[in-house]
Amino acid sequence: MGEVMMLKLLAGVLAMICMSSMVLQVKAEDPYRYFTWKVTYGTIKPLGVPQEAILINGKFPGPRIEAVTNDNIIINVFNELDEPFLITWNGIKNRKSPWQDGVLGTNCPILPHTNFTYKMQVKDQFGTFTYFPSTKMHKASGGFGAFNIYTRPHIPLPYDPPAGDYTLLVGDWYTSGHKALAETLDAGKPLGLPNGILINGKQNGPKFVGEPGKTYMMRISNVGLSTSINFRIQNHKMRLVEIEGTHVVQESYDSLDIHVGQSVTVLITCNQAPKDYYIVASSRFTIPVLKTTARLRYANTKIKASGALPIGPTTHVHWSLKQARTFRWNLTASAARPNPQGTYHYGNIKTVRTLVLENSEALIDGKVRYAVNGISYVNPETPLKLADWFNIPGVFQLDSIPDMPTPGTPAKMGTPVIGTLLHDFIEIIFQNPEGTIQSWHIDGTDFWLVGMGPKTWIPEYRKFYNLVDATTRYTVQVYPYSWSSILVPLDNKGMWNLRSANWPRRYLGQELYVRVWNDEKSLFTESDPPLNAILCGKAKGVHLG
Repeated sequence: MGEVMMLKLLAGVLAMICMSSMVLQVKAEDPYRYFTWKVTYGTIKPLGVPQEAILINGKFPGPRIEAVTNDNIIINVFNELDEPFLITWNGIKNRKSPWQDGVLGTNCPILPHTNFTYKMQVKDQFGTFTYFPSTKMHKASGGFGAFNIYTRPHIPLPYDPPAGDYTLLVGDWYTSGHKALAETLDAGKPLGLPNGILINGKQNGPKFVGEPGKTYMMRISNVGLSTSINFRIQNHKMRLVEIEGTHVVQESYDSLDIHVGQSVTVLITCNQAPKDYYIVASSRFTIPVLKTTARLRYANTKIKASGALPIGPTTHVHWSLKQARTFRWNLTASAARPNPQGTYHYGNIKTVRTLVLENSEALIDGKVRYAVNGISYVNPETPLKLADWFNIPGVFQLDSIPDMPTPGTPAKMGTPVIGTLLHDFIEIIFQNPEGTIQSWHIDGTDFWLVGMGPKTWIPEYRKFYNLVDATTRYTVQVYPYSWSSILVPLDNKGMWNLRSANWPRRYLGQELYVRVWNDEKSLFTESDPPLNAILCGKAKGVHLG
């Protein structure tokens, strides 16, 4: 009898231990945030002219995502447009899960009147990001929005918590819809100057309220198609605190250049006489200069903004280059994890490969195209990642693009993929021989911007690299007739899009993919394709799971 009681007692103890373990596991799992988005057409008139736009849940811009480091984000997207559609997450790394990247190299598009659920974790990230359509020229009609990630409560910030947090989506805007703009590009014609500049989908309208004496955060992103923006606030300094998910040395600026696809975060203090003040966003490197305004309104005042708009730079390239060189990594601030950003000594790591990628305009088969090292990208019917995972032949060929430009070689169409190994550390130089500013983005990782300068890059310029406190970011500008150099840690296995953020150029071929690979099939390095993955092209009928 005693032995039976002892066994029952032991079984009860074991059951309690198991239950406690299960509770701990549940409590330890990171939170989930669920969204349902319906993508439709709707009529808007931000420039006073009615036009068809892409709305998400009836909104333009789309809903703002607010998350905390390591949150799981579940977004069920219903496509009610008349064309296939995808959304990509600008700057979100999708660690170990390229299947959620939302570009045609990794995902089959969401067909009209169907849906797809994105399942992401914002692992070890914080900061200011955006999302937008990656298909065709859809971005020109909307479908974009903000994606803000806040640090976990126990991670210290390198500044006092602000009294408020405002998001500003700034960008150029055309009154023609995405289909008309695509037809213009397909006909070999440039889009011409945008019709205006918008802030949060409006021209000359948005107001941001602050209490006198308090400090506020402003998250500013350039969500336009191709125009660099200068941003400034009348009579107020902006203290730069974050660039694209990394804390920076806090310098104060009268105005900031923000190039296509880029995001910055600033702090402003309401330390002037109580009234309204102009917020100005103006185009860079365009003639004429386009402007739009918003208002910084001090609470409990009805005094309107007055005086001249604050002056900003216009076509000055050197001014922008000098400012960009002042941005530096904060080596003592905690990152998403409780360790200083500077513990990663990137300057001591030997690179295993150097790529010099040169953009160009080319005439191929009688049509205007844009190319990288002489190859203009064409999307195959089968996403590259699906072809790679299921060993489907005939979709792409590794290292089908030269590591260096090949002067004199005629440009051609292709599907360029650069092959790399997991944990490679590589150097990429973006060479711009054209008279227009370029903007480049890479999915799946960020990088250190270690150098930029005029003319053509040569190896001797490495001695001028910042190998100590260059800031990390995910989108880099390349000035006309200039170069920019980045160091890239390829620590995220997958098939990652390296593209022009100047959307007309990307639409006409200025992109490629980087395959980050190892032979290990393990959930520690990469997840399996999700069971809800859309299958298309040669991947139709393959078995998931």
